[in-house]
Amino acid sequence: MPIFLDRHELKGLTAADIAQAHQQDLEVQGRYGVRFLTYWFDDTRGTAFCLIDAPDIETAMQVHDEAHGQIARDVIEVDLSAVEAFLGRISDPEPATCCSGGKVDPALRAIMFTDIVDSTAMTARLGDTRAVEMVRAHDAMVRRALRDKGGREVKHTGDGIMAAFDDITAAVDAARAILQAFEAFNLASREKLRVRIGLDAGEPVADHNDLFGMTVQRAARLCQSAEPDSIVVSEIITSLVAPRFSFVDLGGRTVKGFTQPVEAFAVNWR
Repeated sequence: MPIFLDRHELKGLTAADIAQAHQQDLEVQGRYGVRFLTYWFDDTRGTAFCLIDAPDIETAMQVHDEAHGQIARDVIEVDLSAVEAFLGRISDPEPATCCSGGKVDPALRAIMFTDIVDSTAMTARLGDTRAVEMVRAHDAMVRRALRDKGGREVKHTGDGIMAAFDDITAAVDAARAILQAFEAFNLASREKLRVRIGLDAGEPVADHNDLFGMTVQRAARLCQSAEPDSIVVSEIITSLVAPRFSFVDLGGRTVKGFTQPVEAFAVNWR
């Protein structure tokens, strides 16, 4: 079904009022075959926006009318990748959770790399402007997971992000959350985004707001070796977080820059 973004003028209402109206929409939507994906509220201007998966504008507005009577002033059809790129999310935000159990000496960090699969082909197919939107959608989903799980973005690599975590369990949680977010995104977006993720843990060298060393290189190589829509981690990651997560042993992988095969494991994330 098409995706619509509507705009309401709601001066005098509070954030709590808007949250309640959104909940009323959710209670009614099933009767009309509509999904209210999320909403935004600008309390300064008294403006609210709803993101709606609906067969047509009229059906979406019927839900508003029955739920609370607040009909939108403007409605446009949008693409989810553009919404993700510019507004940062396409679902209601989840509260940040505190992760423990993988906490280790702060000198030991998990390093994560994400990589957009076939980004060059995507740019050739979509053109520069549209491809940049897709990269922004990737960045928004990854950064949301980093924020929720306590990760720190180290740098953008052009078609991915390098991040660091003090909490190893949180790093694996974040990787799983990222792929789950992309799976949800791809269910509703015309243009699909596929990513791969690599993780290693060790004591990287910090210099000028960047991280270097074998841990960083191994995480990057594991990411490059991963299949689309998968998370590949090193043996040390599995030893630090087991039995919290389920892994598939991929055996030793020959990767560039390492004389010995690197033991690799895939994380079950669904």
